[in-house]
Amino acid sequence: MHGALRHYVDVVAVLAEKDFKVRYRNSVLGFLWSLLNPLSSMVILTIVFSFLFHVQNVPAYAATLLVGLLVWRFFSIATNQGLSTILGNPSLVSKVYVSRYVIVLSNNMANLLGAALEFVVLLPLLVLFGVNLTPYFLFLPVILILEFLLVFAISLSLSSLYLRYRDLNQVWDIVLQLGFWLCPIVYDASLIPERYRFLYGLNPVTCLIESTRRILLQRQLPTVFGSVVIFSSIGILLLIGFLIFIRLERGFAEEL
Repeated sequence: MHGALRHYVDVVAVLAEKDFKVRYRNSVLGFLWSLLNPLSSMVILTIVFSFLFHVQNVPAYAATLLVGLLVWRFFSIATNQGLSTILGNPSLVSKVYVSRYVIVLSNNMANLLGAALEFVVLLPLLVLFGVNLTPYFLFLPVILILEFLLVFAISLSLSSLYLRYRDLNQVWDIVLQLGFWLCPIVYDASLIPERYRFLYGLNPVTCLIESTRRILLQRQLPTVFGSVVIFSSIGILLLIGFLIFIRLERGFAEEL
């Protein structure tokens, strides 16, 4: 039992390392692109929306915006890449015996590593924006792990369904575009009308963004409601993801 577990851990580690290295291979700036992209988005969105919303404290808004962008970036990139993991690794699916979910897991692990490094760089930037970090920021790894589990749950469903329905990538692109504006990234959740706020708060990504802002910017713990939504969503989506994945896994080789 211990040997089998060690084997799976080693396989996940090797595949995750490979995915992470391949992502920045032959790139002049390498990992710096992971920082430049959200920073450039933050600058553009801060300029635009600080005027639209008549923001008084621009550095505080920029810090709030950057936190939301990094949480969303992890979710969108990881699920988008997770969707094509099975289709993009035909040799692992058809020639090498390995539990297929490990392929999805390793890809998500590589994205978790990238997101963790981005947040490490974020912390000194927040200080530059005038944010006083407190011990609450130590809860950040917990938030990242919870988001990783959410990403893994969704990627299980997407990667298995994508083999059968090749239009799913186009559908998911639209979902992500819509999701960006349905999450409180460029605006505050308090702008949502009161009668819609409960439904709005049922979005686990919204809860992750709000929880991250609370521990980093507001020096508070995540709300009980937000925590319940996150844990419930992860549990339900993991169950659905594994059921779909196991149901379709036998036909993976034929669908490639």
